[in-house]
Amino acid sequence: SSSNVIVEHWNGVPFVEPYRKVRDMVRFLRDAFSGEKVTKAYDPFEIRGFRLGVRPEQTPPILVAALREGMLRLAGREADGVIINWLAPGDVPTVTLVVDEASGGDEREVVARIFVCPSDNAEVVRANARFAIAAYMNVPGYAAFQAGLGRGEQLTARWAAWKVGDRKAALAAIPDEVVDDLVVHGTPAQCRARIAEYVANGVTTTWVEIVRRGPNKKKRDAISWLAPSAG
Repeated sequence: SSSNVIVEHWNGVPFVEPYRKVRDMVRFLRDAFSGEKVTKAYDPFEIRGFRLGVRPEQTPPILVAALREGMLRLAGREADGVIINWLAPGDVPTVTLVVDEASGGDEREVVARIFVCPSDNAEVVRANARFAIAAYMNVPGYAAFQAGLGRGEQLTARWAAWKVGDRKAALAAIPDEVVDDLVVHGTPAQCRARIAEYVANGVTTTWVEIVRRGPNKKKRDAISWLAPSAG
């Protein structure tokens, strides 16, 4: 279902019943991966006569990208795992607890998208990272997610400035502490240690997103520096 910005503004599709759409897409995929013909009325849509051209030998796992409690519970209850995004290592247990409770103790894959810039020039990294953070925090779902994680007070000035159209002030109002929470940066060794904190707190699969802007612009080099074998 994504966000209202991408669904409505970019694609011109009404942003309605996102929870039900995601839930029933998971259910439809379960039915489709069986290899049988699917003719079924789900809640927000209906499928008539769909059948996979090739039935997979191994059923692909279904993961739900989630932020807040409703989608997290859906991931735990009906999917094989969850994809989480824009959070600090210390936030992981808060999120995975909801998934674990909904799964009834069954193991779920936890994928974390982690923004990383392997540079010890903190001033430059923070300045560039603020642009990415500002863009995401305009989306209501992400704003509510960060507020729920306890960063509402830290981001209040940023939201207020953006609302009145002062983009420069909105960027400047994002505290260093928030940037350091949400974007991994430092020497390659420091970055690897920070990524390891996500794993220690419950992440099973790391999805490292190299921040392109900043002093280290060659993504290939950054990947080599961050590899576990580099340590």
